[in-house]
Amino acid sequence: MKSTKTTHATGPAGELHQTTTDPDQSLKTNQGVTIADHQSSLKAGARGPALLEDFVLREKITHFDHERIPERVVHARGSGAHGVFVCSESCADVTSAAFLQQVGSETEAFVRISTVAGGAGSVDMPRDVRGFAIKLYTSEGNLDIVGNDIPVFFIQDAMKFPDLVHSVKMEPDRGFPQAASAHDTFWDFISLTPESLHMIMWVMSDRGIPRSLRMVEGFGVNTFRLVDAQGTSRFVKFHWRPTIGAESVVWDEALKLNAADPDFHRRDLWSAIDRGDFPSWELALQVIDDATAASLPFDVLDATKLVPEELVPLRVVGTLTLNRNPDNFFAETEQVAFCPANVVPGIDVSEDPLLQGRLFSYLDTQLSRLGGPNHHQIPINAPRCPMRNLQRDGHMQTRVHKSRVSYEPQSLDPSTPRENPTRGFQPARVGFEGEKTRLRPESFADHYSQARLFYRSLTPIEQKHVVAAIAFELGKVETMAVRTRMLGHLVHIDDTLSAGVQAALGMEGMADKITPAREPFDMAPSPALSMVTKFQPTFKGRKLGVLVSDGCDAALLARLHAAIVAEGGAVEVIAPKIGGAVAADGSIIQADHALAAGPSVLFDAVAVVTGDDGGMLAKHAAAVDFVRDAFGHLKVMGLAGAQKLAAKAHVEVDPGIVDLHGKDAVALFVEACKRGRVWDREPKVRPD
Repeated sequence: MKSTKTTHATGPAGELHQTTTDPDQSLKTNQGVTIADHQSSLKAGARGPALLEDFVLREKITHFDHERIPERVVHARGSGAHGVFVCSESCADVTSAAFLQQVGSETEAFVRISTVAGGAGSVDMPRDVRGFAIKLYTSEGNLDIVGNDIPVFFIQDAMKFPDLVHSVKMEPDRGFPQAASAHDTFWDFISLTPESLHMIMWVMSDRGIPRSLRMVEGFGVNTFRLVDAQGTSRFVKFHWRPTIGAESVVWDEALKLNAADPDFHRRDLWSAIDRGDFPSWELALQVIDDATAASLPFDVLDATKLVPEELVPLRVVGTLTLNRNPDNFFAETEQVAFCPANVVPGIDVSEDPLLQGRLFSYLDTQLSRLGGPNHHQIPINAPRCPMRNLQRDGHMQTRVHKSRVSYEPQSLDPSTPRENPTRGFQPARVGFEGEKTRLRPESFADHYSQARLFYRSLTPIEQKHVVAAIAFELGKVETMAVRTRMLGHLVHIDDTLSAGVQAALGMEGMADKITPAREPFDMAPSPALSMVTKFQPTFKGRKLGVLVSDGCDAALLARLHAAIVAEGGAVEVIAPKIGGAVAADGSIIQADHALAAGPSVLFDAVAVVTGDDGGMLAKHAAAVDFVRDAFGHLKVMGLAGAQKLAAKAHVEVDPGIVDLHGKDAVALFVEACKRGRVWDREPKVRPD
C-alpha cells in the first residue's frame, strides 16, 4: 500500500489548510473517496435504471448544476489579471495610507476591466463604458478603487441607478438588443434625464470603443477623501493613466472586430501578459482642498462633473503593472468582489450621493452572487494582512473558530481581538447640519456646461465621430418624440453638434425647445480630454500584421520583425493558408493566421510582402478586404510587391502608405507606425 503525506499550508488569509498528497493521483470524490469507475453511472443491471444511491454521480451532477453563479447585473463580461502597485512618491503630506508612504514599496493587486451593459456572453467591442476596478491588498487591509474608463457618470444620485440600468439593458418585452444602447428605452431615459448629457458625450466619443483594455484610462469617478496623520482631510480624484497611451478603434472596425473575434479585448490582454508585455498604468491623484473645491464653478460631489487638469494638476504617485494571468477564470475573475466601501486608514468616502448608494449596493449584490456574508474568505477576495474579528458562522464559513466567546466587551478570553483607537480606521472629520430632505443641491443643477466643455475640447475629427455616433444611435430609435427631445438637448451643448446630428438624421429644425434648469456657461477647453491630442508616438504594445505570399522576401520580413520588436511591438504573419508560404530563398514562412481568419482589423498596422506584383493575392476576396479595410480604418500600410492588390482595393498613396523597398524603408515604415492612425485620410474614405 502506498503511503500518503499530510502537510499544512498557509492560505492567502493566513488560515491553516490541511492538504493531502496522493502519489498515485487517484480520482476521488470531494470527500476523498477513491473512484473506481468514472465512466458509467450505477444501474440496476447493464440496461436498467440508474440508482439513487450512486453518490459519485449525484456529487458530480450536483456540482455541475451549481457551477454557474448569477452573473453580475452590470459589468458581467470582464477580464482580470494579477499585478503589483509600486509607490513612486511618498504621499505622507496628504494621507496616512500605508501603501503610499514609502517610495519603492510594493502592494499586490488584482484588476478587472469590463463592459457594462451586456451579459457575460456578449462581445468585447460594443460602444459602451468599461469598468475599471482595482483591488489593492495593502498591509492595512483591502482597498478597492472601483471606477470606469470615463471620469464621470450618467446620474447624480444612486436612487436613479436601477432606472439607468433597466433602460440600457435588453427591453423586457422582447429581450433585445444585447449590449447596445441604440434603442428606445435608453434614449428615452437619457432625454428625460439631462444630468446624463455629459456622460453621453464621452460614450458617443471614441472613448466608447477602445482599441485594447491595456489602452484605457481608469478613473475612480466619485470624489473620495484623503486623511493625513493629523486628521486633516482633502478631496481626491483617482486617475489611472496607461503608460502606452489611450487609443480607440473606428466604428466600422469595431463592428468587424466583433465578428472576427468577439473575445478580442480578452484575448489581447491575456496574450500581452502571457508574452511578457506587461500593461501598466500610472496612478495620479487630483488633491483638492476645501478652498479650491469651493472656488470651482461646479460641485466636486457631483459625479456628472470632472475637474479639468488645467485647474487641478495631476500628481503621479505610483505605477500599477499587470504581470500574471489568472490561474482559473471562475475562481478569480468571476468571483472577485469589489466594493467602494473597502477603504483603509488614510482614505475615506465623501458625501457624493452616488457614492453613498454604491457603498451599500456593491456589498448587497455580492451577498447574492457569492452566497453569503463569508465571500471575503474566497482566496481572490481575502486580505493578505492578518484578519481577525468576532463574526462567526454563516453560509460557506470555512474557518474553524475555537474561542468560547464571539462578542465584546468580554473578559473570558484575553486572546480575542479588541478595538485599537491608535491604529484603527478614523473617518474624516466633517460636520453636517440641515433638515432631512430628498432634494438635489442647487450646485448640481447645471447639466450642459461640462458636456459643452468635453465636446469643444476634442479635435475636429473626434467631434465628427461624436456626431456620427449620436446620429447612428438615434437612427435606431423608433419613437419620434424621443429623437426630437434629444435634439433639443444638443442645442444647448454646441451648435455644430446639434446641426450635424439633425442633418445626419434628416431632421433639420425639428429639435424640441428645452429650458435648462440652469443656463450653461463656457469653460476653457481642456486638451487633456482629447485622445488624439494626447496620443503618444509609440508602437509599444501594438501589433503589426504581415500578409505574405509565395516568393516573398524572407530577409525583408526578418528586418520588419526585428524593427517592430525593438519598438516594443509584436508581429504576426498572415498567409493564404495556415501552412504558411514559401519564400524566394526556399525557406518556409510560418503563418500565425490563415487569410480567411486573419483580417486586418486584428492589427494596428499592416504590411503586404508578396513574391510578385500582388496579382495572385488580388484574386482572393479576403486579401482585397484585408487591404481595403486597413486603408479604410486609417492604418499605416507597408507594401512590397503588392501593386495590383493595392490597386484592386483602391488604395491611394498618402503619408501612411510606405514602399518597403529601399535602404531606409523599414525605418520610415516603423516611424509611420508610431504616429498611429492617418487621420488626414478619413475625409477620403468617410466624407461628410
